[in-house]
Amino acid sequence: MATKTKPLAQGGGTLKRNLGLWAIVGLGLGYMTPTVVFDTFGMVARDTANVVPMAYLVALVVMVFTAISYGKIAAAIPSAGSAYTYVRESIHPNLGFMVGWTSLIDYVLLPMVNCLIIRSYLEALFPDIPGWIWVVIYCILVTSIIYITMRGTSNANMILLVFSIVVMVVFVAMVIAQLARGEGAATLASAMPFVHDGVTMGAVLMGATIVCFSFIGFDAVTMYAEEAKDPKIMPRAILLTVLLGGAIFLVAAYFTQLRFPDYNEFAPGGDQQFIEDSTLPIIGNIVGGNVLMAVLTAAGFCATLASGLASHASVSRMLLVMGRNNVLPQKVFGYINPRTHTPTFNIVLVGAICLLAIPFSLELIAAWINFGALIAFTFVNVSVIAWFAIRKGLRKTPGQIFSYIVMPAIGMVLTGLLWANLHEDALRGGLVWTVLGLIYLAVITKGFRKKVVAFDENQAVTGYNKVVKVPVEEL
Repeated sequence: MATKTKPLAQGGGTLKRNLGLWAIVGLGLGYMTPTVVFDTFGMVARDTANVVPMAYLVALVVMVFTAISYGKIAAAIPSAGSAYTYVRESIHPNLGFMVGWTSLIDYVLLPMVNCLIIRSYLEALFPDIPGWIWVVIYCILVTSIIYITMRGTSNANMILLVFSIVVMVVFVAMVIAQLARGEGAATLASAMPFVHDGVTMGAVLMGATIVCFSFIGFDAVTMYAEEAKDPKIMPRAILLTVLLGGAIFLVAAYFTQLRFPDYNEFAPGGDQQFIEDSTLPIIGNIVGGNVLMAVLTAAGFCATLASGLASHASVSRMLLVMGRNNVLPQKVFGYINPRTHTPTFNIVLVGAICLLAIPFSLELIAAWINFGALIAFTFVNVSVIAWFAIRKGLRKTPGQIFSYIVMPAIGMVLTGLLWANLHEDALRGGLVWTVLGLIYLAVITKGFRKKVVAFDENQAVTGYNKVVKVPVEEL
């Protein structure tokens, strides 16, 4: 019986399997930042002609198809690395590298977005303190927590997430009471948040490309495949994350849209800056005065901090996978600290990158993130077709054709449609980053004359167990 050897990670450390289903779902929901629906509400309401829930519904449908594809491929290839790993194993290492490279925009910059939101909250509360001080404090705090322990990161994330959701429930209850008293749309049941005469499909798609940023996180849970107590829970964790996150966004957006039927309520005197910045404090103040504004801002702070922990931890693991495959320098990026069981260099590096949040704006960084995320989503759907229908030959029955060709093809088309509607700045910046990746790939493959990493569809996940012998047929 043939065997394969799983080599030890650089540094002799291993990732520890100590995350259960709900811990992973919690990290995914924390990554998604539930309160972001309030931060971007004014901007999306303006761009969609006041149908924010419809934009979330369209994005949710797209994400469900893609989440199903993630679940299928994650079960077949139970390795960290997400889209990079799946495309590498199912199609070709060089294409996997390019998908991973574009995905880095998403994974590396999302911690910076959380840092930007935290900075805006604290600047509003303490206007006399320079914003860069909050950025430095935030980076040190989050980096330290993740550096020390992944289990501690999960626990802290869950506490912050539960608090933010409880506050959102209180907010929705207050809005319902106000609607019953005749404020806002003065009704609890209306189709207006989804469709009315002034709505166009183009506007809804534009809004969906913005709010798909809110869903980023369900895919990131695949980064914890090697720390799950049982890898078989990953498909359920992925689908639960997107469904629960989508439900939270839809309910919050629906009642907020009923309470604020016209986005101009957020722009006193026609000042669009109130819309382009976070509208969370304005929403809280109008609904419940200074007290709710403070509480909702605190919930936003906690949700954003939870997302910061989850996103920071995720990208450090993606860099780990690329490092141990020697796509990035292995001795540096493939290192796992034997004491903390965490990829400490990657964690510190991401913390340093977050310091770049000092000069950037939220709108620009969010646009770049969507570029990388939608590229990854599209190619994960392609990977399902390549792995199951082509490589494994599962295309002989109607059920197999539907499951492994039709479903992922629909997901691929839908994510591609959103990608085509991205903001011009996102397309320009993303294409520049892609060209840089292509040049780097040409260098490390000596003009594309070789594959970027050794390709073997039966290759096991490496770096999280000590040297063991594993039967090939079990891989």
